[in-house]
Amino acid sequence: MPEYKEKDTAFYRGKQAFKFNFSASAISSDGAILLSEKVEKKTGLLKSFASLIPDYRNPFYIDYTYEDMLRQRVFLMMQGYEDCNDEQKLRDDPVISKVLDSGLCSQPTLSRFENKADKHLIYQMCQWFVERYVEGLDEQTGQIIIDVDGTDDPTHGYQQLSLYNGYYGQTMYHELFFKDGNTGQVILPVLRPGNCHSNKWFVGLLKRIILKIRKKLPGIKILIRADSGFSGAAFYRLANRFNLQFCLGVSSNEVLKGLTKETVDQVKRQYASVNIKHQEFVGPMDYQAKSWDRPEKLYAKVESTGKGMNIRYFASNFENMTARQIYFGFYVKRGDASENRIKELKNMTYADRLSCPSFWANFLRLMTSTLCLRNVSPDQIDDCQNKTLLCQMLAGG
Repeated sequence: MPEYKEKDTAFYRGKQAFKFNFSASAISSDGAILLSEKVEKKTGLLKSFASLIPDYRNPFYIDYTYEDMLRQRVFLMMQGYEDCNDEQKLRDDPVISKVLDSGLCSQPTLSRFENKADKHLIYQMCQWFVERYVEGLDEQTGQIIIDVDGTDDPTHGYQQLSLYNGYYGQTMYHELFFKDGNTGQVILPVLRPGNCHSNKWFVGLLKRIILKIRKKLPGIKILIRADSGFSGAAFYRLANRFNLQFCLGVSSNEVLKGLTKETVDQVKRQYASVNIKHQEFVGPMDYQAKSWDRPEKLYAKVESTGKGMNIRYFASNFENMTARQIYFGFYVKRGDASENRIKELKNMTYADRLSCPSFWANFLRLMTSTLCLRNVSPDQIDDCQNKTLLCQMLAGG
């Protein structure tokens, strides 16, 4: 690589220098795309993903490969250009045109690319996401946390399987994410019809993820963390079969209210009635819903917020931990590890911009947005000059 002979040189791309200069004839405000290119050259992430898409086109009439289209879509979304037709105003950008050597393809070309997706291709892509995650697990990894969370994506057109959800009170898609609770990495993004329940497909997909993890690391400890929408008989059977540790929220009902009535009345009388903040924890309590195969250990957080009562129930099979330790030491951490990561996907990489008519095309869009936030550790990109900036970019910063 050439030496940095001038202070205003930012990068070299081959022998070509990119400089900080605000008076040149060709200026770009999208210099971070160079970092995106460095990551892709180091990891081959997009090349690997694009290789899943079969290409039956006549090679004599092809200007852009599917990898070219995917690179354009991902790189430009990482720069903040969320729409396929943004290429119209970016064709003359000097940096973007250099990074995307084949040039920028048009909005109709990108639309045809997205509509290549069908259920068979999406299935292969789901497998790719999980396998890529498992391949990245270190052999010395002792335990992992899998956070599971759903989120609503309101729709405003006539997208296929965009349906009314009574719980959210809107027409929507219902997205589902499996994430690594330590790194925030998305293990698998899933697009679901709008009217489905929170736990639809949850257990079946989780089982497949666990099987792939255990195939590589048979002795690894797997912890599951999710809210009350995922608590159900099928999950507890799965946890028992695969020796999973877990902490899940549980919806309130009359039986649980009866088990915690004494504590609730006490907190109401002593603290809520005089607007004082206070927390009490109850449990473990043996509880078995009618559909469950066996009793589970349940806990309750009974809280006076200073403005009223807040009561939460959760189930866990952790040993040698108090209810307070389970709740604050493990369960509530899903707020940052899971919920904030979903916010990044929606707000920074446009995972809620699913406006294609086809359901499978929108599924591909969700995956494309997820690729923008795919985690890459600093030791994988040790040739980059500014690792901190690059990691901020990969995190959507």
